[in-house]
Amino acid sequence: MFALVVRFTVLPDHLEAFDALVAETLAEIALGEPETLVYVSHERSERPHERVFYECYQSDDAFQFHEAQAHTIRFLHERDQHLAGPPEVWPLTTLSGVINGDLRAK
Repeated sequence: MFALVVRFTVLPDHLEAFDALVAETLAEIALGEPETLVYVSHERSERPHERVFYECYQSDDAFQFHEAQAHTIRFLHERDQHLAGPPEVWPLTTLSGVINGDLRAK
């Protein structure tokens, strides 16, 4: 399993455009990436101009597949115009957890 967290600081007057770009990307992920287990955009309650993504993939290969898709390339290309600075990316190492009722361990 491969997972990461990404934090974006969105320019206040770009929130709607950024969220629309995310929605378009999510629709494509849902249609064509069966090994993307979780891809969720969150808003921070205390900082409504920040978005935090949690992404979880079946494997490193599934993540590489995601990164090579046209919708991901488009998102990566277009997102920066909406951001106040570069995103923070935190790759994660899975230790243990539960996915769809199944106990997972490293």
